[in-house]
Amino acid sequence: MVSKFAEHLPLYRFEDISTRYGLYLSRSTLCDWVSKVADLLKPLYEIQKQLVRQAEVIWTDDTPVTVLGGETPGSHTGRFWVYIGPVAFPYDVYDFTENRARDGPAEFLKGYAGYLQADAFSGYDGIYTASNGRIIEVACWAHARRKFFEARSSSPVEASLILEMIRRLYDIEDRARPLDDGARAAMRQTEAVLILQRLRSELDRLSSKLLPKSALAKAATYALNQWEALCRYTQDGRLTIDNAAERRLRDQAIGRKNWLFLGSDKAGPRAAVICTIIAGAKRHRLEPWAYLNDVILQLTVDASPESLERLLPDRWAAVHPEHVLNHRLDESREKARRRDQRRAMRRRSK
Repeated sequence: MVSKFAEHLPLYRFEDISTRYGLYLSRSTLCDWVSKVADLLKPLYEIQKQLVRQAEVIWTDDTPVTVLGGETPGSHTGRFWVYIGPVAFPYDVYDFTENRARDGPAEFLKGYAGYLQADAFSGYDGIYTASNGRIIEVACWAHARRKFFEARSSSPVEASLILEMIRRLYDIEDRARPLDDGARAAMRQTEAVLILQRLRSELDRLSSKLLPKSALAKAATYALNQWEALCRYTQDGRLTIDNAAERRLRDQAIGRKNWLFLGSDKAGPRAAVICTIIAGAKRHRLEPWAYLNDVILQLTVDASPESLERLLPDRWAAVHPEHVLNHRLDESREKARRRDQRRAMRRRSK
């Protein structure tokens, strides 16, 4: 499980590795193990899914994956979706669907009430509308910024001006990061709202004079269509300026380059379960083999609600500090320190 889902090794490579050390494990046996472990882990997956849906903020994104089998011959494109809970519900839950239709997130978010930060996928529009205001849209400035960045080659002066305004929004976030939620929201209201007002005026001016099919016009239209949702992060300190879920799909992107496809239509839901458990270990900097080994042993004996709660990654980490990868924590802190230092120097130079 760790080799395939944490280290992205296809099963045929693991088959060769085990044979090298004198233990032949057929691929069919390995596939059976994946299936049985996914079934065993499903209750722990479900409790994390329930907890994330209790959060007042969820970040979500999706990524494609090639799937073999299904109702039609050949391959088709399925989707992995990730739903990220906040600090109070620190779990990353994956879901799998056979396509990118609205039905997948609509089913996952059924009954949910709170903020949902996502990209501008049109399928979410019906979810927001059907919720009667219970699900509140929050857009992502990273997506909006990317379009202006791509427009630099055709409109360097105008695009650079917009990018500079967006950079100032991110500078405010750098300074607001150490604050509590209330102080962070207050700083955004004091500083970011003024920049957003100037940015909106500039976008209105540009949209009235640009050719509709130009890259800059498309970027401006995207931002204006999303404007209310793009500004919503300033209203609540728990929200973020961009979508944290996008980074959580890197494992699927890396894995996709190694194992290339899912071997059957049943493999997707199994992978979503196992990816959720592995993601819990990574989020809490746990050594994945130690965590998954104990989870499998414990669930084989006892899958009661009390046992499931003890095996949640944040609670397991609190009881097993010896399996927390402190060098990864130190690495992350040092990386953040260097980033903040670099950005602070840039602000002073301006």
